[in-house]
Amino acid sequence: MNALDRDYPNKFIVLVMHRVESLTGKVGLPPGTLVHVGAKDGKSCRIKYMEFSPDYFNEIDGTSIADIPAETREGSVVWINVDGLQDVETIRSIGERFNIHQLLLEDVLNTYHRPKFDEFEDQVFMTLKMIGLSEDASSIVKEHVSIIHGDGWVISFQEMSGDLFEPLRQRLRDNVGIVRTRKAGYYFYRLADLIVDNYYYVTEHLDEQLDELEAEVTSDPDKEARISIQRIKSAVTDFRKSVFPLREAVFQSIRSEHDLMQEIADIYLKDLNDHLTYILETVDSQREQTANILDLYLSGISFKMNQVMQVLTIIATIFIPLTFIAGIYGMNFAYMPELQWKYGYFYVLGGMGLVLIGMIIYFRNKKWL
Repeated sequence: MNALDRDYPNKFIVLVMHRVESLTGKVGLPPGTLVHVGAKDGKSCRIKYMEFSPDYFNEIDGTSIADIPAETREGSVVWINVDGLQDVETIRSIGERFNIHQLLLEDVLNTYHRPKFDEFEDQVFMTLKMIGLSEDASSIVKEHVSIIHGDGWVISFQEMSGDLFEPLRQRLRDNVGIVRTRKAGYYFYRLADLIVDNYYYVTEHLDEQLDELEAEVTSDPDKEARISIQRIKSAVTDFRKSVFPLREAVFQSIRSEHDLMQEIADIYLKDLNDHLTYILETVDSQREQTANILDLYLSGISFKMNQVMQVLTIIATIFIPLTFIAGIYGMNFAYMPELQWKYGYFYVLGGMGLVLIGMIIYFRNKKWL
């Protein structure tokens, strides 16, 4: 059993309990009320600000909205990335600064929200799940990410700090190719594309896990294999719950007639939809493979049980005639002729031995042994 299997049931129970406690905090509150729903680690928000154009670049790493410049250069693109969603007041301040609707901010703070695409008069919004592997590749981790696109700016909100967007930041710093010449809509797509590209690593990881599990079940189906099957089945199901609604969201964004989406809808978003379609087909295939492994496991357990029953049946069958003979000569009637034989005891034991050997030879010829 690998590291991903250990303590899995306990982690699952803790996760479910935490989710119930978090969601109940919003019950009864009016729509648009900003409440953080999710795990709390006590870390504050980190705000990474980038403003760039073909001939200009400015980067600021701060902790509050006050660190963000009040004015921007004409024609430049602003990208703000927020790590951490627990500081509700900082999220509220960013919303007021960029005139973001309260309902969008509510979805940003709800880390259990399903992926979706939404549009307002001057903004478009997408929330999705960043799915990856833990540092030791022993488990799958999921993070809530939201991306809001307005006129000349893009804001991304991450539940946890991470460097998945760092390659794009580095390209902007180095001014590689034509990366700084794009409009804000392109970066709305690029951020989503980076997240979806990371799904490929997850599918490869699950494929490897399934192949190892199939080999394990084929060679020795045991209790640990059953726990592994259930673990991977839950992981694949949870993964699909993130991918399937995201594909619907991307498809909805392709059909959007919003002015902010016209630059990327025809080419980039269709390419993103193709990636999600492939990943979803892979996940569905993994679900079928998991079901097949479960059937293989049940068949293996049944086969092992049949082998045990076969051995027990053969043993019982062998002892039936021996017990019969022993029962007859154990009656001790006075006029049994064999009782007077000097070597009668040894004759009976020899006869029982011949019966035993004959039955074993017969069972081997029948390939029952």
